[in-house]
Amino acid sequence: MKLLADRRRHPMALVALLLVGLLLTGGAYALFTQTSSAKADTASASDIEEGKKLFAANCATCHGMNAEGTKAGPGLIGVGAAAVDFQVGTGRMPLQANGPQARVKEPQFDEEQTAQLAAYVASLGPGPAVPEDEYLDASKGDPAVGGGLFRTNCAMCHNVVGSGGALTRGKYAPNLSEVSEKHLYEAMQTGPQNMPIFNDANLTPDDKRDVIAYVKEVSDNPSPGGFKLGSLGPVAEGLFIWFFGLAAVIGLTVWLSSRAK
Repeated sequence: MKLLADRRRHPMALVALLLVGLLLTGGAYALFTQTSSAKADTASASDIEEGKKLFAANCATCHGMNAEGTKAGPGLIGVGAAAVDFQVGTGRMPLQANGPQARVKEPQFDEEQTAQLAAYVASLGPGPAVPEDEYLDASKGDPAVGGGLFRTNCAMCHNVVGSGGALTRGKYAPNLSEVSEKHLYEAMQTGPQNMPIFNDANLTPDDKRDVIAYVKEVSDNPSPGGFKLGSLGPVAEGLFIWFFGLAAVIGLTVWLSSRAK
């Protein structure tokens, strides 16, 4: 009977089964990327149309008329609204000049225009959306938990208190003290510049909120020891003591020698 069943099996059955599996996997992934940790895109057709016009006038030169990418810039299909909101909202895009990485500057577009650009790019393919407000409220986060997550995942580049630091080839990790809660979340969510992506499988929305709570707490804390020296650690402090302390010792020695004479 088993031999008879094997003979009756259609030769395309395995192919059909494989296609069904791929469709289910792709559908589940698309659903996950659209709903994970962020609110659903609710942009109107007029916002998308206005965003398309802004994109054609300001972004298409590098990213292509349909965001397909060019030699001068990557494709944006599937990056989602969060990536656009971060890059445009922090002034990194449009890029002012070529360099190791895009620098923060005064945003070229206001909030409405930024939202329209984000809506247009989001309409091209599923991707991370702008995060919900509940995950941006640092007062609801746990700074102690966030500190552990930050030291494990972020401190090697941003310093343990988020003061930033130099990387290779002219790149750098920026200071996080003045970064808004929304842009902190979007940076973790989308991995801009040299930063890795921390999706919800790596850091849940609650984890991201805890990290934001930690960054805001250490940024707002006073320095009981006096001048922070950028909170860059013992190297900066040692250099300060070596330079100014040694100068003070030499100056005192010269002064005492002159008085002895």
